[in-house]
Amino acid sequence: MLKYSGIIILIVLFSCKGKQEITAQATDQENVVAEKPQKTLLGIDVLQQINFDILHGKRIGLVTNQTGVDSRLKSTIDIFHESQHVNLVALFSPEHGVRGNFSAGDLIGNQKDEKTNVPVFSLYGKNKRPSMQAVELIDAFVYDIQDIGVRSYTYISTLGMIMEVAAEYGKEVIVLDRPNPLGGEKVEGALVEDGFQSFVSQYKIPYIYGLTCGELARLINYEGMLTNGEKCSLQVVPMQGWSRKTTYDQTGLLWLPTSPHIPTFETAFYYAATGILGELDPNYIGIGYTLPFKTLVTSNIEAEKLCKAMNDLNMEGVLFRPIYYKPYYKNKKGEELQGVQIHITDYQTVKLTKMQFCFIQEASKLDPTFKPFNVPENVQKMFDLVCGTDLIRKTLSKKANFETIQSFWNKDAEGFKELSNKYYLYE
Repeated sequence: MLKYSGIIILIVLFSCKGKQEITAQATDQENVVAEKPQKTLLGIDVLQQINFDILHGKRIGLVTNQTGVDSRLKSTIDIFHESQHVNLVALFSPEHGVRGNFSAGDLIGNQKDEKTNVPVFSLYGKNKRPSMQAVELIDAFVYDIQDIGVRSYTYISTLGMIMEVAAEYGKEVIVLDRPNPLGGEKVEGALVEDGFQSFVSQYKIPYIYGLTCGELARLINYEGMLTNGEKCSLQVVPMQGWSRKTTYDQTGLLWLPTSPHIPTFETAFYYAATGILGELDPNYIGIGYTLPFKTLVTSNIEAEKLCKAMNDLNMEGVLFRPIYYKPYYKNKKGEELQGVQIHITDYQTVKLTKMQFCFIQEASKLDPTFKPFNVPENVQKMFDLVCGTDLIRKTLSKKANFETIQSFWNKDAEGFKELSNKYYLYE
């Protein structure tokens, strides 16, 4: 259900059936009517239903990638290019490229989209802001990218960057909203501290922030988080049929990999559970094997012992089982590793981010020589940037006990929920 706001924002109203009737005819029986839930309509679906009204007469720069599709999996690029009502003059590429044809961390240069011949300007390379050359071509940015609800995932930083440029040069930003696969209620992690803002922690928000990209754009804009507190002209095209409790499998939508290591919507939960630890060694967490973000392993600690230790913590909504494997790539390629595979049993109650810190705690108890922070300085720095602070690393380096950081890590969650509430678009 939409929650109305006095802030300037596009609210799209239309009538639709809340349920779809399916009638089955049986011999000598009355008609049987079953109810099927309404599929969630994405922002791009709603935009098409209103015939692209808000784009008429504007030169459009589309910020998107392979996840920018409607509910029938047609690319927003192609939808815009084929429409007589949309003047698509530029594409803007985040990490992984507009068609998803680049790997994580690959530097992307300016090019042309082979299918449409529309120029593509990179937002993930030497410059992460749109160039003046590109900005002069357009009247409005349209943003349509599926996010995963975690601060360190760079797509939301790209969103913030185009908002900053739009505020600076008087351009409009239109966000086509999409579900947060973690839902709209889960918030974990401390706010980013001064001195630790980066492209993986661009804004002072928790690690898990519990907002859709449209809601997050509103918060960033109207809370003065852009440079010098500036605000851009912002519109959000909301979804229909999504609520804060809706899990992605209940939306009726198909998931497209948001990046090579996020092949399913469930993987977004595991990314939140282990992604910070993965900055120290990606092979710890299943990168390089077939279970990205779903394992916690080492070279030396016995899997059965680690499994018992993790299960004995009785964490809500998760179970662990022993696992053994050799990574196919990354630093420990071909090395025998063992530990636990994570099995989330309740997506609502599970506390995600604490798992990786508890792993450090239990692994250090079982093997005092386990020193995950004995890594090069640049690796330590990236861990700190993802955490939004160096306190986590420094504290756990001295005493590997989750309780030593628990209160700090959790201190901002409730306050952020209260702040976020006024930017909610959905109940």
